[in-house]
Amino acid sequence: MKRIAIIGGGISGLSVAFALEKARADGAEVDYTLYESGQRLGGCLSSDRIEGCLVEAGPDSFLTEKPWAIDLCKELGIADQLIGSNDAQRKTYIVVHGRLIVMPDGLMFMVPTKLAPTALSPLFSWNTKVRMAQELLHPPRPMHEDETVAQLVERHFGAEVVDRLADPLLSGVYGGDAAKLSARAVLPRFVEMEEKYGSLSRAMLAAHKKMAAMRKTQPPRPLFTSLRDGMSQMVDALVARLRPESIRLRQHVRRIYAEDGGWRVSLEPDGDEQFDAAIVATPANVAGVLLDGVDADLARNLLDITYSSSVTVTLGYYKQQLAKLPPGFGFLVPRSEGTRMLACTFVHNKFPHRAPPDKGILRCFLGGARDEAVLGLSDEEMLATVRRELRQILKLDPPPIFARVYRWREAMAQYEPGHIARVAAIEKRVAEIPGLALAGNAYHGIGVPDCIRSGMEAANSVAQPVPESQPAQP
Repeated sequence: MKRIAIIGGGISGLSVAFALEKARADGAEVDYTLYESGQRLGGCLSSDRIEGCLVEAGPDSFLTEKPWAIDLCKELGIADQLIGSNDAQRKTYIVVHGRLIVMPDGLMFMVPTKLAPTALSPLFSWNTKVRMAQELLHPPRPMHEDETVAQLVERHFGAEVVDRLADPLLSGVYGGDAAKLSARAVLPRFVEMEEKYGSLSRAMLAAHKKMAAMRKTQPPRPLFTSLRDGMSQMVDALVARLRPESIRLRQHVRRIYAEDGGWRVSLEPDGDEQFDAAIVATPANVAGVLLDGVDADLARNLLDITYSSSVTVTLGYYKQQLAKLPPGFGFLVPRSEGTRMLACTFVHNKFPHRAPPDKGILRCFLGGARDEAVLGLSDEEMLATVRRELRQILKLDPPPIFARVYRWREAMAQYEPGHIARVAAIEKRVAEIPGLALAGNAYHGIGVPDCIRSGMEAANSVAQPVPESQPAQP
């Protein structure tokens, strides 16, 4: 029997446990123990019911085009609970000089595919519009250095597009700074497009034509997918498939060590336990501390992956209080606007079932790589800040019928320049250490589907028996 330790009970660690449980049910001689230092499983996936509204504390959905989350839901028997975003109302606004400006039609992640709507939009100055038109002549260019997203976007479209689109969009996804995120790691398609087409606009036009042709044979899919009873429904379904005796909550792992052809997991306060393999499904900086006694270079590379923190503030209102709210999914706020709020989602438009007909939900985001200090505010100060800025942007003055503040410290990995090479070095060293695997959002994607994929792959990499002649290497 091969005994495997799983350290970390977020969606990555739960995916590891589910894959091992499936293998065990199919006859594989494996056993596992999952250690989670907190009081609950699921990490950032957490849903609440408040005043008849479904409130997400962390991610509210995932990208439909990435298949791993949908595939997992099918395996769990909850595919009938999957719901798509209300894309008929998918408008997004950018705050410019305190006003909401709708993103023009045909803008595909900051790249224009329709010139007329962009040319007529007040979102950009005429200098930027001329720059966008000239971008169509951009020659193919191989990227020899791992430049930042800001550098890539500014070369093509200018600094205004970085400020008003690239930075706000990436703040929403990574909680990051476009001037510090690797273009190769965060926008690999853009790098490929530039190398092949030169112009990102021409590349997007070609991609747009292919997508239009596909839509003639396949029904359009929603951009985002979630679950009817919230993202924690996935966590509950996973936990229900695991053996309760294999889960250890409120169990802090201090270190793990390669020892005698296996692994010793040092626990606090319960001493040590022996395993044949270990899968570390924690943030990379935590993994670096845990593995410091195994390999110093590996630990250093893991510790070099930085994280940003975020805060979500969810406010519930009666619908009549939101009568002047514009249609759409919400708005993004460039840093140049000087607010602490990064974005706001109109949840009842994006996923209408999450609020009863007489109520609406606004979900506001703060923090990120440039504003870690916001976590030092009290809940009352956070709410006062959000309400003041909503008053400025939306002219929304009435008090909410409920409010919730959720803090996520060091939750989002930052893929800085050099990230791909760093991850390659990490994976090369891990592959040389039998019985060790890593999973989580620090390596090949930060979304829920990416975490699920990483957990499944980690489980598969250690589930096979290790030959007796191949001892673990400290």
